[in-house]
Amino acid sequence: MKKKRRLFMRSAILLIIATAIGYMFYSHFFSDRGAAVRVGDEAPNFVLTDLDGNEVELADYRGEGVFLNFWGTYCPPCEREMPYMENQYAIYKDQGVEILAVNVGEAPLTVERFVNRHDLSFPIPMDSGQLVLDRYGVIPLPMTFLIDPQGTVIQIITGGMSEADIASYMESIKP
Repeated sequence: MKKKRRLFMRSAILLIIATAIGYMFYSHFFSDRGAAVRVGDEAPNFVLTDLDGNEVELADYRGEGVFLNFWGTYCPPCEREMPYMENQYAIYKDQGVEILAVNVGEAPLTVERFVNRHDLSFPIPMDSGQLVLDRYGVIPLPMTFLIDPQGTVIQIITGGMSEADIASYMESIKP
């Protein structure tokens, strides 16, 4: 009799723990998060500091198309697309399209080495506290938000991109 009661109690506790863990995963990864930015929304403003200590504010780019990319040095698709972004930046920066490549949560020295290795010239704002990442609802890296000159998010791209994709996206946000 005691064995049956013990088995019942252990099973009940296990069921409660499994339910709590399942709910946590569902609410964290799959539920609709109200803070996430969607296509058609005005891009939330932010102010971050770049590797040189300069403030980068999204609102300063109003009137230009913004290719807002969230990335990390530890992300292979991010690393593959960076040279493509640099190539297209050289073409589109004088046509009113800006790239803001927001690094999420890494040490400045790590990011600086990455930037130097890939010879990147576009702004690299540092989101060390991952507040902007959370505000935009970024879960997988890389994730890119295409923002038109009026400040509206017109497309969200998840995952790595080819150079042709990047050129097409930059053309779509050109003023």
